[in-house]
Amino acid sequence: MTFVDGRDPGLPGRLLLAERDLFIPLLRERGDEEFALPVDACPGWTVRDVLAHCGAALTRVVESRFENGVFTPEGNDRDIAERADWPASRVVDELERGMTEAGDVIAGAGGALDGVAFGEWVHAGDVRAAFGAPGAYGGAGLPHALALLEWITRTRDHVPVHADLDDFDEPLRLGAVPGTRPPARFIGDATALVRLYTGRAVAAERYELAGAEESELNLYGG
Repeated sequence: MTFVDGRDPGLPGRLLLAERDLFIPLLRERGDEEFALPVDACPGWTVRDVLAHCGAALTRVVESRFENGVFTPEGNDRDIAERADWPASRVVDELERGMTEAGDVIAGAGGALDGVAFGEWVHAGDVRAAFGAPGAYGGAGLPHALALLEWITRTRDHVPVHADLDDFDEPLRLGAVPGTRPPARFIGDATALVRLYTGRAVAAERYELAGAEESELNLYGG
């Protein structure tokens, strides 16, 4: 896995395509009752709600529809409500189209939409966790997701962290470069790192963190 100092415009699209090829078939195999399962990482939302949100967000990217209030909690709820009468198959169809077509648009946006691709991948992990399916916050897209996480944390001037990952040979250097404080140190597996950066629950025995608080790593606050 090679991490670059500059932005890779094609990286978000590669992440979306890698996840599409695994995630959409998983969804097609599920019965309607499983779309009603609660998603722990998104209190108040079901699997169907998460998928509707994801599909709506990518459709907005593909169609360049960014009116006031998009990607806010209120805007997300409106998008979900607009799809309340759709059959689950149509929700999945929209998501598949978005994961297929959004990459080129994101590539041309100069980095402003890179976080959308990462968020879509994280939500796919949320759904896997709700299903009890393997591969949550991992799988074939993980190397792309880690590279994108590295880039996003740098552009957001996030807390600097040197991550030694159990399942990758090369360390990850996240956050501000050079930064105004010594880098914190993370040791553990890659999915634990993703969970910390996205505010998902993770067992303390899966990692060690020194020089920063867990809350400082969360990209989404709270």
